[in-house]
Amino acid sequence: MEIFMWWLDLDLASKEWLRQNLRAGELPLHVLQGIAEAGGPHPGNPAAVLTAADWDFIETQSEFVD
Repeated sequence: MEIFMWWLDLDLASKEWLRQNLRAGELPLHVLQGIAEAGGPHPGNPAAVLTAADWDFIETQSEFVD
């Protein structure tokens, strides 16, 4: 599922963590849970949750005023 389809439903704490830790190799459990609850991907491998395109979106398209 494309990130823009679930980003708006992601909790603020998870968004802030993702913005502050761009392209992190692993995501903490609370961020993984937030992504899954917002309707995003939730594979078994924590490093495979976000694609390069997802990280690009977080870096360039996501608004800081959520």
